[in-house]
Amino acid sequence: MASMETYRRVLKSDLWKEWEDLETDQKKRIPPPLPQKPYAKDARLIDLVPPQDLTVGQMPLIEAINRRKSRRKFTKEPLTLEELSFLLWATQGVRQVIDHGAVTRRTVPSGGSRHPFETYLFVNRVDGLEPGLYRYLPLEHKLCFLYADTGLAEKMNVACRDQKFAGNSAVVFIWTAIPYRTEWRYSMISHKIIALDAGHVCQNLYLASEALGGGTCAIGAYDQDKMDAILGVDGVEEFTVYVAPVGKIKS
Repeated sequence: MASMETYRRVLKSDLWKEWEDLETDQKKRIPPPLPQKPYAKDARLIDLVPPQDLTVGQMPLIEAINRRKSRRKFTKEPLTLEELSFLLWATQGVRQVIDHGAVTRRTVPSGGSRHPFETYLFVNRVDGLEPGLYRYLPLEHKLCFLYADTGLAEKMNVACRDQKFAGNSAVVFIWTAIPYRTEWRYSMISHKIIALDAGHVCQNLYLASEALGGGTCAIGAYDQDKMDAILGVDGVEEFTVYVAPVGKIKS
């Protein structure tokens, strides 16, 4: 087993000097990876409420920060489609597309604007949505339906290492990383940046959930293989990095 010092190295900034002299794919002028995974032409897409039309989430920021804590007990109340739209926009919403579509400016920061994440959703209780697995398309601000499975709630519990509040939530946010989006620019430093970026995304979910009268609890202790299998990702070029069940809470 490697020493703790070896594991800690990814958190340090001492690789920047090496990076300056490294011929990265960006420096080689290799085209950047797409900012969003493609989807099938015949995919079932669901429109979300546009950001400019959102009326929810009006709680003052100071109150949302003061209320913020990890929530593991949820009511059976569903989220509305507008509330889910707000949560998705707050965590990965695109505000600007530049450089001929290669770069996006979003509602969360990301090193070099690389935004390495894809957002998957286990929808359990959302008004107007069939329960099942979906993927968020931030460029279009739409949902892409992937599949339905009546046993998905229990599979989610198992994949979250028997943390049963996951399957009891209204929706579970599951973020995968596509590391090459960041590696294209930052090479060996990318994995520190991706870890930092994940924190930015999930904190926005915490605050946005509180602003709706709900809550979330981030999960880092999940079964990697089981969660990747639920999502249908390869576990190498794309894999789960963070999980966060969301639901309404008792006032």
